[in-house]
Amino acid sequence: MLALLLPLLLLCSCKSTDSTSVQPSQTKRTVVDQFGLIHTKGNKIVDKNDNPVALHGMSLFWSQWGGNFYNESCVRWLRDDWNCTIVRAACGVESGGYLTNPQAELAKVTTVIDACIKVGIYVVVDWHDHNAHNHLEQAKGFFQTIAQKYGDKPNVMYEVFNEPMQVSWSTVVKPYSEAVIKVIRQYDPDNLIIVGSPTWSQDVDVAARDPIVDPNVAYSLHFYTGTHRQSLRNKAMAALNSGVALFVSEYGISEASGDGVIDYNETALWLSFIDQYTLSSCNWSIMDKNETSAALKPGATPTGNWRDEELSVSGTYIRSRIRAWNGEVFKNLNH
Repeated sequence: MLALLLPLLLLCSCKSTDSTSVQPSQTKRTVVDQFGLIHTKGNKIVDKNDNPVALHGMSLFWSQWGGNFYNESCVRWLRDDWNCTIVRAACGVESGGYLTNPQAELAKVTTVIDACIKVGIYVVVDWHDHNAHNHLEQAKGFFQTIAQKYGDKPNVMYEVFNEPMQVSWSTVVKPYSEAVIKVIRQYDPDNLIIVGSPTWSQDVDVAARDPIVDPNVAYSLHFYTGTHRQSLRNKAMAALNSGVALFVSEYGISEASGDGVIDYNETALWLSFIDQYTLSSCNWSIMDKNETSAALKPGATPTGNWRDEELSVSGTYIRSRIRAWNGEVFKNLNH
């Protein structure tokens, strides 16, 4: 009997050993596996181990006009070729966006969220609106849907108000943001929420003097290097010195219009500022529009696999920078 069982035992032993030996190579670690739930600690954004972390990637264009880039292939290419650790999905609200076609715009955003989760990077879900305080109920409904579906995913961050304009922080932007945050927190108690400030998310110092009470909120800092200079960096430093965390959820190396010339000296100063304070960033934007801030030339394929000649001057510059920023992050990850 033992003679009959021995070959079977040896066979089982060999299978067990073989399975164990190949398991590590089958495990694919991702960016999100490495950093986990992103959260604030003082004026820093940190990873699951409370170590400061800077995520760098790209923002997609307004969803109602750049929706053809809202696809998994594009997201995968941004991770694999550009080394993006984060992508921002900019849900356009006015001008034929969510207010007009809520289901269509929501579908574009969820496609990007699903893609980011699949490839293991982070995603900023951005309510891309200059007048969000006038669309509170729509914003609450949108973020309720997102939080209910994705609130258990560490990949997801919420940007509740893209760029408030000339309105009060304490009486307009803050109450609006608190109302939306309350809805999100019913379904997602701990993911990062990014809050805009007046003057196109530049008055971060004003917000820092009257901050939102929530354990995981950062304030968006937006800049365009051809227009914004040391005075805005001073405002950012004042906010940081007040103890709040900042997140550069949108920046460009063009003028504030999205077009115009590239000021390389000022761009270098801004990118050094990002490095100095370990700030996360999303560059504006993945779009094939004929303007300086668009990363792609007109006619570029919307599914990635871009040739060098399909990249704009800005796109070439930013791709190189993101690859350098995130090179070490991807070095040991097995995709």
